[in-house]
Amino acid sequence: MAKYSRIEVVLQMKENGIVPVFYNADIAVCKQVLKACYDAGLRTFEFTNRGDFAHEVFADLNKYAKAELQGMMMGVGSVLDAGTTSLYLQLGADFIVSPIVNPEMAKACNRRKVAWMPGCGSVTEISYAEELGAEVVKIFPGAQVGGPAFVKGVKGPLPWASIMPTGGVSPTEENLKEWLAAGVHCVGIGSKLFVKNTEGAYDYAAITQTISSALDLVKKLRS
Repeated sequence: MAKYSRIEVVLQMKENGIVPVFYNADIAVCKQVLKACYDAGLRTFEFTNRGDFAHEVFADLNKYAKAELQGMMMGVGSVLDAGTTSLYLQLGADFIVSPIVNPEMAKACNRRKVAWMPGCGSVTEISYAEELGAEVVKIFPGAQVGGPAFVKGVKGPLPWASIMPTGGVSPTEENLKEWLAAGVHCVGIGSKLFVKNTEGAYDYAAITQTISSALDLVKKLRS
């Protein structure tokens, strides 16, 4: 069962402004990456549903988060159907993110009052997702769909839309400024947050520093 309500999740995403998107098959790596995100100040984390037995990795990671990282809200991305949605809800996911709009997924999440964030690529899809109960919609792939200009365009006829772009977002001042100026609710960022050392292993201290700097940029750009 989700620990945090959909309203709490949506508000936290807005507060941080950044949602990290990550997958690794090694639970030890996942725990250290999650802790690095937590230490930087993030309180939402999207674990992507990729690879065999991804749900087993998430189950262990979510138990760790709930026991050790007070306030961390754990979500699952790349979910495509109601069955997989229900599986992750049973494992305690606090939110579900998808690259598509699937009404059966919406029903599964709404039934338990869990935040559902479907992927959209048009005003019609965004409006339909909102009809299905999506408080925040994901645009994916963000850059290919139209980037910040697309978000700004959508906010004309749909000023109430809360949009989270993923894909084509970087933790740089130039890039974040464009997205925030367009009116995004928050942004999803993947590999560009997760710094590796010269040997190809994750540099957890550098990850914390990169995210901390990005969060400071969000605050600066919003002020």
